[in-house]
Amino acid sequence: MYSNGKTVNRVTTRLEEKLRDDLKSSLRSGDKNRLATIRLIISAITYFEKSRQQPVNEQDIIGVIAREAKQRRESIEAYAQGNRQDLVDKEKAELAVIMEYLPEQMERVEVEALAKKVIDEVGAKTLQDKGKVMSKLMPQLKGKVDGQIVNNVVSELLQG
Repeated sequence: MYSNGKTVNRVTTRLEEKLRDDLKSSLRSGDKNRLATIRLIISAITYFEKSRQQPVNEQDIIGVIAREAKQRRESIEAYAQGNRQDLVDKEKAELAVIMEYLPEQMERVEVEALAKKVIDEVGAKTLQDKGKVMSKLMPQLKGKVDGQIVNNVVSELLQG
C-alpha cells in the first residue's frame, strides 16, 4: 500500500527475482559484503517505488541500480582524494556487486556511433544543440554506460 492509500498488485520483475535469490544465497554463504550491497539495492528500489507511488518496471530498476553505481564511483573518487584507501576498497567491492545487475556496459566506440546517429537525426551542429541530443540519446543508453562518458562523447562530437 502506498501513502496515498492505493493498494497495488504488482508483478515482480526478473531482476527483482534475481536480487532476492542472490540475497538468499548470500545469506547462506555468509558473504557479508554481497549481502549488504544487495540489501542496499533492494532498499533503493523500494524507496524509489514508494516515492513514485506506482509499481516499478525493469527499466526503472536498472535506473536505480545505475544511480547506485554512479554514487559508488563518485565516492571512490572522493575517498581516493582524501587518501582513505580502506573506504576506496569498500566502495570498489560494492561497485563490483552492483555492476553484476546492470546490463553489459557499452564501449566508448559504441557510444560514439550511437551519438553520431542521434546527432544526425536531430540535426545538431553546435554545443547549443547538446540538450536535444542528450534527451534523445540517454533513454537508449540508460544503465548501459555512465552518463558522464555520454556527456563527454557528445561534447567532443559537437565541438568538431
